Amino acid sequence: MNGRDIRICTIFAFAKMEFMEKLHPIMFAGTGSDVGKSIIAAAFCRIFKQDGYQPAPFKAQNMALNSFATPEGLEIGRAQAVQAEAAGVPCHTDMNPLLLKPQSDHTSQVVLNGRPIGNRNAYDYFRKEGRDELRREVCAAYDRLAARYNPVVLEGAGSISEINLRDTDLVNLPMALHAGADVILVGDIDRGGVFASVYGSLMLLRPHERERIKGILINKFRGDIRLFESGITMLEELCGIPVVGVVPYYRDIYIEEEDSVALAAKSVRAEKGKVNIAVILLRHLSNFTDFNVLERDPRVHLFYTNNVDELAKADVILLPGSKSTLDDLYELRRNGVAAAIIRAHREGATVMGICGGYQMMGQEVLDPEHVEGDIERLPGLGLLPISTRMSGEKVTRQVKFGLCNPHSPSSTLHSPLMQGYEIHMGVTTPVEGAPDSPLNLLENGSTDGYYVDSTCMGTYIHGILDNPEFIDFLLVPFADKLSGNAGTFDYHTFKEEQYDRLAEHVRRYVNLPLIYQILTKNHD
Repeated sequence: MNGRDIRICTIFAFAKMEFMEKLHPIMFAGTGSDVGKSIIAAAFCRIFKQDGYQPAPFKAQNMALNSFATPEGLEIGRAQAVQAEAAGVPCHTDMNPLLLKPQSDHTSQVVLNGRPIGNRNAYDYFRKEGRDELRREVCAAYDRLAARYNPVVLEGAGSISEINLRDTDLVNLPMALHAGADVILVGDIDRGGVFASVYGSLMLLRPHERERIKGILINKFRGDIRLFESGITMLEELCGIPVVGVVPYYRDIYIEEEDSVALAAKSVRAEKGKVNIAVILLRHLSNFTDFNVLERDPRVHLFYTNNVDELAKADVILLPGSKSTLDDLYELRRNGVAAAIIRAHREGATVMGICGGYQMMGQEVLDPEHVEGDIERLPGLGLLPISTRMSGEKVTRQVKFGLCNPHSPSSTLHSPLMQGYEIHMGVTTPVEGAPDSPLNLLENGSTDGYYVDSTCMGTYIHGILDNPEFIDFLLVPFADKLSGNAGTFDYHTFKEEQYDRLAEHVRRYVNLPLIYQILTKNHD
């Protein structure tokens, strides 16, 4: 490269830096729920990262059972943790300052800035009283985030045009107006009625709100896009807003999903020829992303079930986390699944519990203070010699740990350090007379879980199965079935590849130059 080329490259680099400083925040809002806003936001987090920016995700209020612990040991929605991972930045509570974790059809635990502040029923929560304080909190979180990153990629919630909730809305256009964000309205063509949903959503907005909508993105298209070209023209003429892209439905890109509706598409039966791993399908199942890596591991077949006949075919049974441990434990005992798990273990199956599932595996679960509800005590499955007492204090933290040496559990490790996170309420201890036998030794010297033998164990650590060393440990009893199958699965590398594939897919079908033009145009 000669001197002239170097000068040109230097000028281009400074021009790009100047260009980057002027990028507006962008919000992906929807015509309804499940239109794919979270995935589109994750795609643009990765696209902006690839293009040299420093993006970060933001969702003022999220409602989800799947959550994640930040490096500071605070709690946010899993979708924003995934988006932060796509952006290549550590997750932080400022990315999701308000999290609602449903506990029933009418009540949710409210988590503000990463810490639970109590349970609220929906009627009380969505009343006007007290909303100003929450609005100040979420706006302050956004402001802190915007001072550190460029651009902020905001995600809306549900429908952008819920006119009965507009005065209490914290997530959609009130947040876009506060942030000065350019809004891209996302519509799902797969469910039908996309013209009515897009046009109707826009017409229900007030004029100053409608001015924030800078583009329309059609998501989940199936078939030949050329057949929709006239539809694009009609939509643009009807709405007076450009269509910035029509993104096809995909089947071969795997991004962690937050909503439990994703479970409907997962396998529900055992399969011959592989190690069959059954995840118990709990009514209040939470953090089902714990099992994503096993869905991709070629050595095993993962399926979700509460069918006692299918459980009898499982080599490994995993009891997952629960937002309502006692309710789910009661249901397992009522529908015969608890007995089926005990029987399967007696006949040779491995049983492992994670978080609430770990609590259920013990001798009893106590809730004398009614932290979860009206049930004060239930006997557990009796597979582990432990007792759990629910408490109002929630543990949220990221952890590094190793497997305890079964011959000297209190002091030594027999595996490299692994990573995971804890989000749970309740204290678990061995019952009287039972020896200490932790599964894991944490980096800080404390212990976690309980280990009876290689076929019976429990842990509080979410994400434990993301570590290939732990999966290898879990599969040791099935070495005869693993012969000839592929080796350890690298989940971290797999996820990075999926983010890049998602970005490539979205780049191909959106007008990225137009989006950059929108984000750099002076709207004053």
